[in-house]
Amino acid sequence: MNPPINIYLYPMLFKDVIGHSDLKQKFISDVRDNQVSHAHLFLGNVGYGGLPLTLAFVQYLMCEDKKASDSCGVCSACNKVQKLEHPDVHFSFPTVQTNSKTSDPQFALWKSLVLENPYISLNEWINQSDDKGRKPIISVHQSEEIIKKLTLKSFEGGYKVSVIWLAEEMNAACANKLLKIIEEPPKDTVFILIVESEENMLPTILSRTQITKIKQLNNDELSQFLQSKKNVSQDLIRSIVSRTEGDLSLALELLNAGDNVNSNFSRFVELMRVCYKKEVLPMFNWADAMSKLGREEQKHFLKYALYMVRQSLMKNYTEGQLMGTSSDEAEFLAKFARFITGNNVLEFNQLFNDAHYNVERNAHSKLLFTNITFEVMRYIHRA
Repeated sequence: MNPPINIYLYPMLFKDVIGHSDLKQKFISDVRDNQVSHAHLFLGNVGYGGLPLTLAFVQYLMCEDKKASDSCGVCSACNKVQKLEHPDVHFSFPTVQTNSKTSDPQFALWKSLVLENPYISLNEWINQSDDKGRKPIISVHQSEEIIKKLTLKSFEGGYKVSVIWLAEEMNAACANKLLKIIEEPPKDTVFILIVESEENMLPTILSRTQITKIKQLNNDELSQFLQSKKNVSQDLIRSIVSRTEGDLSLALELLNAGDNVNSNFSRFVELMRVCYKKEVLPMFNWADAMSKLGREEQKHFLKYALYMVRQSLMKNYTEGQLMGTSSDEAEFLAKFARFITGNNVLEFNQLFNDAHYNVERNAHSKLLFTNITFEVMRYIHRA
């Protein structure tokens, strides 16, 4: 296995954040015109860049020598924001409650990960922060910390900022306790909630924030970034760009996995092989192995399965002109694609989409993946 590719990123200035030129200009204009909302909600996959945009926005807000298009990057305030050490910028994030009730005890670890890669995903944070892979939350204990910090006087006499990363992980008690301070914050206080899905957010929180949708990165932006990394083949870049749908966090995971270490590809091939052959015991073994993965890994596989179904259709109906695959995927699809047709493609899509939805809601993993094997066996013989 090749050593991991260096993915060190440091986008604290707007110019270093990938894409989103329209949002960068809006944030700059808001600050320069003194039109900064007291409560923002940045909505979109973390891999689209909500946290990097937040950090660049906060640095510009705090900068002592603002330029027309960016923060200066060298003043005392900029240096503190760049190190995530500004005393008036507070960060909250999900924690496993048996490890830590609040964010502060784990802040050093979170900070080190963000400084290395501000496109960090929840799955990466779980893997790094809890050896048992348990689901973290933002609890009422953290809301009490937030309120306590924001009611204190600003250390440096300017804005106070509270950044809540993955705010949808707040439990109801936490969210309810923050309602009043979000609606009526102390003077010069700014909340920035970074959210992947608004489904789990209280409507009363949503109504009190200015919602900014963070759109996915386009293929050119992703390709250019991946091409800037050394020793990355065009073959791998095509596959990554095609399957990640503008999500740099997922792209980085795949980049460091490499095309020879693509476990999801192996899992997909094995699933289709045992289901085609109607090998019931191997089907059960496959489902058992999948059930032992973490929830985020299971979701990644199901997204990958949807990608392979789409690629099969592209091969069948565009004379083999795929959107983009690795050489291993292309070799497999040359034989497999014919099993995805108009007779079963809708069922395949619904199966993997429904499974993704149910994994997010803590469905019984072994039953879910066992059901997938028998449904795939039925659909694949319907082609």
